[in-house]
Parts: sequence; structure tokens; C-alpha cells
Amino acid sequence: MNTATESIAPAGAAVDAQLASAPRICQNCGAALHGEYCSACGQPVKGMIRPLSSMLHDVADTVLNIDSRIFRTLAPLYFRPGFLTNEYFAGRRSRYVTPFRLYFFLSVLAFFAVQFALSDVAMNNVVISDNEIGAAQTPEAVEKARDEAVARLSSLTGPAAGGAEQAIKNANRKAEQRLAYLKRVADAKAQGAPPPIDKSEDSNDLDFNDVPWDAQKNPLKISWLPAFANDRLNGAVGRIKDNLPRIRKDPKPFLLGAFGMLAQVLFVLMPLFALLLKVFYVFKRRLYMEHLIVALHSHAFVFVSMLLLTLTGLARGWALETAPALAPMLRLLMIGMFSWLPIYLFLMQKKVYRQGWFFTTLKFGAIGICYTVMISLGIAAAFILSLATT
Repeated sequence: MNTATESIAPAGAAVDAQLASAPRICQNCGAALHGEYCSACGQPVKGMIRPLSSMLHDVADTVLNIDSRIFRTLAPLYFRPGFLTNEYFAGRRSRYVTPFRLYFFLSVLAFFAVQFALSDVAMNNVVISDNEIGAAQTPEAVEKARDEAVARLSSLTGPAAGGAEQAIKNANRKAEQRLAYLKRVADAKAQGAPPPIDKSEDSNDLDFNDVPWDAQKNPLKISWLPAFANDRLNGAVGRIKDNLPRIRKDPKPFLLGAFGMLAQVLFVLMPLFALLLKVFYVFKRRLYMEHLIVALHSHAFVFVSMLLLTLTGLARGWALETAPALAPMLRLLMIGMFSWLPIYLFLMQKKVYRQGWFFTTLKFGAIGICYTVMISLGIAAAFILSLATT
């Protein structure tokens, strides 16, 4: 019996060896396989029917491409302006993370870090601490609310004290505006005239055609939009009106919401930035995709800078409380990082497009102005969307 078993085992091992050495066949077209993809029809060997861990690894590799290349990419991205772009144009691409994956990976990290840092910043005491001033109905109440706001702001310490001085100026300014309005009300009452409309910045009215907005009596209507779109638009206006008092009380949720949308705004603006490069360097006869690579690498560098500045700022906040001797060094480091941003982008533009200093400076300034306007409009749109959706 043992002899029979021993004779069967080598036979089974031989069969397994033959199966392992047999050529693999594509399950789709029957062609012989010589790698992970069929050379005839292109179907991959790996399908969906496999362990979840293998699927998650492939997803992470496809989306983020996190491997040793990230370490070979980050250092030249931050310290060598234009190097990665010129390497990509020269055909040396496989050793570095691809531009889009680099952009995506760094944008996720940067915006996550900045939102994490902003979540710990106390804004309600600094930005809006004088709502009582705008609601006061007598001069005495205005002065009392102003004095309480100034005292509260003057007592702030730590990171929250950074905007206290400007907030005190705003409180005094609002108090002056409120006192002037109450004087006009008193004068109108003495003359038997109707009280003036409160047009201060604390008013929650939204005017269209010089008439306060109302969903029923004075809705916002755009003639070329269908009825359902105008209804949706007025619903958004209503949410904005309802959120105005909330943003004066605590602006943090709206600022965080707007900052979260900023990543999407930059993603939309990036092709427009590439179009700007195409227009300003039209005589270089480069393809639009080449300018898009420049835009991707430029934005990736900005995201790295955001990430490093945020981490350094958090470290400085920690140093102010636990190791004050380190705080000045970290502050100087942050100043250096801020200064490196425009220098890097300028040098990158010069090294990639290879023009003289004069034309590079001229075009860098013009492109910077155009893109700053675009980003400002994008930030405004993100903030309005945050008000309409939060």
C-alpha cells in the first residue's frame, strides 16, 4: 500500500509540473499569454475574482502610485525648478511619478493638512465678536456692546490673538455706524417721518433691483433660465440669506466649506492656466499638452509648499507653548518658504521655455496677474457655494 502511494505521488508532482510549465491561454480569445496582458486582444490576466487585499493594492497603485518613485520625485519637484518637466519632455518618465498622479496625491495631502490646521483655529472670538453692536437699539446699548467686545478681544491670547487688533477696529467702526443710524432714526421720529432703512453691513437683506429679495414677492429671475432653474437659484439665495446671521456668529464652517471647494476650483482652473501658457508662448510652437504638464508640475509644487508651510506653522504653534527658543527659527523658515514660491515658479518658467530674463519677467508678471484674477473669482465662487450649500 505504501509502495503504491509512493508511486502515485511522483506522478502527481509530474502532472503539476507539466501544468505549471504549460503555456497560459487567454480566456477571452485563446491566444498564448506572454505577460499580464493578452497581446492579441489586450485583456488583462487579473480579473475581479480575486482577494480583496489584491484589489485594494491595485486601486492604491492606480490612483496614487505610491512606490519608490515618490521619493525620487519630491526632492527635485521642490528644490529644482523645471527639472521634472524637462525630464518628462526628454522622455525620461518611468523613474518619476506621472504629473497627474503627483498633482492628485499632493493636492489630497495638502488640503487635508490645511483643513486639519484650520479646524483648530478659534475664529468666532476674533472674526465676529461684535454682533451685539449691530442689534443694539439705543446709543447706550451700542456703547456697552462695543466696550464689552473690545474688552473680550483685548483679553485673547495665543493664536486667537492674531486678528484681535483688526477686530477691535471693526468693532469701533461698527459702533460708529450704528450710532449714526440711531441718530437718523431719532431725527426722523422727531420730524414725524418714517424711519430710514438700515443699510449697514449687519443687515441680512439681499436686494435685487433696489428691492429686498423675497421668494414670493421679489424673487431673482434670469430670463433665459427655465422655471425650475430659477426655482433652484432662489432656493440657494434663501439659504444664503439664512446663513448670513450664522456666518457672523461662527464663520468657521463656511470658511472650511469654501476651502474644501477650493481644491475643485483649482482643478477646473488648471487647464485654463495651461491655456494662458499656450497664449503667452504661442511662438514656441509647443502642444497644449506640454503646457498642461507645466501646469500640473507648477500646481504640484504649490501643494508641496502648502503642506510644508502648514506643518511648519503647526510646529511653530507647538513651539510657542513648549519650546519658545525654536519659534523664531521656524518663523524664519516659513518666511523662506513663502519667498521660495514666486522664485521657484519664475525660474521654472524660464528653464522650461528658455527665454531671456526680460521676456520671462514680463510674461511671468502678466500670467501671474491673469491667474490671480481667476483664482480670486474662483475663491469668491467657492465661498458663495459654501453659503448656498452649508
